[in-house]
Amino acid sequence: MNISSNLTLELFNQPFLLEKRIELLLAIKEHGSISKAAKAVPMSYKAAWDAIDSMNNLSSTALVSKETGGKGGGGTALTSYGESIINTYLFLKEEQSRFMNKLNELTNIDTGTFKTIGRLAMQISARNQIIGKVDKIVSNEVNANIIIVPKSGHELFANIAYEALVSLNIKKGDEVTAIFNSNNILLSTSEDIVISARNRIKGTIKSITKNSTNSEVTIDISENETITSIITTGAVKNLNLEVGKTVYAYIKSNDIMVGK
Repeated sequence: MNISSNLTLELFNQPFLLEKRIELLLAIKEHGSISKAAKAVPMSYKAAWDAIDSMNNLSSTALVSKETGGKGGGGTALTSYGESIINTYLFLKEEQSRFMNKLNELTNIDTGTFKTIGRLAMQISARNQIIGKVDKIVSNEVNANIIIVPKSGHELFANIAYEALVSLNIKKGDEVTAIFNSNNILLSTSEDIVISARNRIKGTIKSITKNSTNSEVTIDISENETITSIITTGAVKNLNLEVGKTVYAYIKSNDIMVGK
């Protein structure tokens, strides 16, 4: 027994996008004709127009436009907004499928084992969570080295267990989250220091919050991405750190966890 669910988006508490309507929009995109699209789905010609009218009426921008007459005899086409809506729905559908697959992995309906569902909603204390795409994977029977590239363009090197790589089904091109504690980020004003940490990220100090013992340093690493480091207030003083100053963040590859 498996868990399944259809995806429906609503507007004004009314069904707006259902899977059948998305199939209809995709068919219109392919055929350029309501009658041909209705046959491909399949649904009646009237039901197809009723669905289109309903979507167009609910939306502030039409999803489908109709041209009558002319050299080509007229036809039906998606608007640019309709194209965008399809892409958004398909993305949400993919994310829903991933969630449902994980839900099926973590539960056993037949035996009534639901306690592991809580893992899906688990929140973690790690301050830094950066989304990126897997650019490269080098693995053996024990470890896996993964290169993750977030939107800022910085390469993040993570070393995880091979078992975790298999369990998460991480592949090149996948979108993953690099997770690391703020206490595991070392800061320097120099890029020439010799250190075993594989990751070196250049950034600009965005803010510093101090108390008598420790300080929280937030660093802008480009493209609206930030990372936060917790270091001693004495270190902030010794390094002469201040807002706007360029710094280098060093992180060991073993200190970066990977989530998917």
